[in-house]
Amino acid sequence: MSSPQIDLYTASTPNGWKVSVFLEEVGLPYNVHKIDLGKGDQKKPEFLAICPNGRIPAIIDRANDDFVVFETGAILLYLARKTGKLLPKDEKGESRVTQWLMFQMAGIGPMMGQANVFYRYFPEKLPSAIERYHNECRRLFEVLEGQLKGREFLCDEYSIADIANWCWVRIYQWSGVNIEGLTNLKAWIDRLEARPACQRGIAVPEPLVLKEPTEEVLKMAQKLVTR
Repeated sequence: MSSPQIDLYTASTPNGWKVSVFLEEVGLPYNVHKIDLGKGDQKKPEFLAICPNGRIPAIIDRANDDFVVFETGAILLYLARKTGKLLPKDEKGESRVTQWLMFQMAGIGPMMGQANVFYRYFPEKLPSAIERYHNECRRLFEVLEGQLKGREFLCDEYSIADIANWCWVRIYQWSGVNIEGLTNLKAWIDRLEARPACQRGIAVPEPLVLKEPTEEVLKMAQKLVTR
């Protein structure tokens, strides 16, 4: 195996998994740098020099003059084009995959993130907020359900669009979102869950064990939402 070209700065979250799953799928060697979100590593100067937004993941491409990329959609597109894998080469095919990637970036990720906050982490249970984000997540899941009708993958062939959406959708239970009746979506979740590279990717930098939030985490969530 060749020496690692990619330095991956990440944590065990759906956004972090997107990049590690891709790297595992294409077999591109990489070094893992664990960012401890609980200790605030993402806000330290050395990481902010890589990702000014202070969010994981980010990569440094050592084979391309130490080129830095942050934001998961940008990273997936960069790596897909670099490797020539999991992104169609024709204009229309690339656009279709990019559209479903942006669907995740603009919809699934933000809405599930808010569902997680209000359903799991916010110390005050606000039924109207919980209902809003559960309903919106369900609506977005129904969009995926329709797209997956008669298809194994979102754009027929397995792509970065599947990776990005799956890494979030697979934790629907933690978000409290109901997928009853969404048979195409459930089959697609299971289909990706069975892929060895997906299993390896979601264990980077370590397997995620979802636990009910502690009092300290609840207080932190309240500060993040109210500030």
